[in-house]
Amino acid sequence: MKKIKLDIVGLSYSQTQSGAYALILNEAKGKRRLPIIIGGFEAQAIAIEMENMKPSRPLTHDLFKNFAETFEIELKEVIVYNLVEGIFYAKLICARDNNEVEIDARTSDAIALAVRFNCPIYTYEFILNSAGIIMDEDAAKEKEKEEKEGVIETKSTKEPAVAKEKDDEDYKKKSLDELKELLQKVLDHEDYEKATKIRDEINRRKKS
Repeated sequence: MKKIKLDIVGLSYSQTQSGAYALILNEAKGKRRLPIIIGGFEAQAIAIEMENMKPSRPLTHDLFKNFAETFEIELKEVIVYNLVEGIFYAKLICARDNNEVEIDARTSDAIALAVRFNCPIYTYEFILNSAGIIMDEDAAKEKEKEEKEGVIETKSTKEPAVAKEKDDEDYKKKSLDELKELLQKVLDHEDYEKATKIRDEINRRKKS
């Protein structure tokens, strides 16, 4: 079966399932997108790596990567290979000493590892035909703009407006050096939601 390469577009807070996120994958050479609902922990694990945040201690997926590299195990690719009753199935294609092994994994965990190993993600045509969506031209342009700006919508961007506005105002009053220092502190305390907001403010300052 021919494999189709997928790229990660980003994450958005699910409007239908409380505490869940939609992981959006894009057909590398096409217009179809594949939304996959994942849990908050896995969404956080993916977002942290995509946003180049460095936790003070290794998370579970970081530990797996460290373990694999220590024993010279290479993660060659991730394949989303099946879809049954709305549930996606994935596998890790691992290699060591010229031996290749397939390991079954939850799709969210597989993607979290793929971003850490910087390995390609694939799926098959029947999955895109079944669950893929084709965006209209205007929506596609808006998404493309978000991707270029590095937008990753996480739970922190969906907090109550009053709380979010207060945090935003507090961050705007701080200098760039103070924000960088605060970012390191919240990362040390593993408060990744605040870290995301502080990072966004730092990025806004750099662009202006």
